[in-house]
Amino acid sequence: MYAERASRLPGAVLWSRVLTGPAPGPAPGGGTEAGDATGAARPTPDTEAAAASVRGTGDEGPVRGDFGTARDAVLPDGCMDLLWTEGRLLVAGPDTRPHVPDGVPGGWAGVRFHPGTAPAYLGVPASELRDRRVDLADLWPAAEVRRLTARIDAAADPVDALEEVALLRAAEAEPPDPLLGDVVAALDAGRPVAETADRLGLGARQLHRRSLAAFGYGPKTLARILRLQRALALARGGVPFAQTALRAGFADQAHLARDVRELTGATLGELVGRR
Repeated sequence: MYAERASRLPGAVLWSRVLTGPAPGPAPGGGTEAGDATGAARPTPDTEAAAASVRGTGDEGPVRGDFGTARDAVLPDGCMDLLWTEGRLLVAGPDTRPHVPDGVPGGWAGVRFHPGTAPAYLGVPASELRDRRVDLADLWPAAEVRRLTARIDAAADPVDALEEVALLRAAEAEPPDPLLGDVVAALDAGRPVAETADRLGLGARQLHRRSLAAFGYGPKTLARILRLQRALALARGGVPFAQTALRAGFADQAHLARDVRELTGATLGELVGRR
C-alpha cells in the first residue's frame, strides 16, 4: 500500500510503501513512476501543491520502483529523496534516465525534496549523486547514521521519524538559496534558459555552475525534465498527444516523442498505458 502527504518541510512530500512480497510496485525512489497512468508527479514550489503534484488518482498512487516494464520505471522528475527501509538509510540522487532499483519486500518511507533543496540539507552537491542511490553513511558520519537508523527502525511511524530527521537537519543547515526556486519556477513555466538567466541577473556559466550543484545537471537538462513532467501530466489527464506536445512546450509531436524516448526509454503511449 502506498500513501503520501505534504511535509512540514517546505516543498517536500512524505511517502510510504509497505510490501508483502516481490509483486510490482515498490519503492526506492528518486523519480516519478511511469506506471501511474492516472496521476502526474511534478514538483511545485508550494508545499500543498507539491503534495498534490505527486498524488495519483488510482488506488495505488505513484510509487517509486521498477520491475522491468516501461509503465513501472522510475522517471526523472528533478527531485531527490531521503529513503528508509528496515535497518538502512539511503539517498536517491537526481535522475537523468529511468532507474531500475531492486524490488525488496518490506516497508519503505521517503522524504521527497523539492528540486534544488536537498543539497543544502544533505551537505553534498547534487552532481555527485546524479543517477545514483547511496547509503547515507557515505555522506554523513557513520555513527550518526546508525543512531538515526535505529531511531527510525524503532518508531511507531517511520515516516514521522524520517520527517523529524529531515526537519532537524534543515534547522541546522543553511537554507536553500531562494534563487534556485526562481530557476525552477521559470523553467517549469517554459521560459528559455537564456531568458531565465537574464531575468535572474546571472551569466550563462554562473547559472550552469549553480544548477550542477543544486539540481545535479545543467539548466537545459532541468528544463527538459520539467517539460517531460508537464507532458506526462497532460497526457495522463487525457489530452491528445498532439495537443500535449504544444501545451507542454515542444515544437511538435515528433519532438515530444523523441524527448520522451531519450529521457525514459519508452514511448508516451507506453508510459500512460495507451496501446
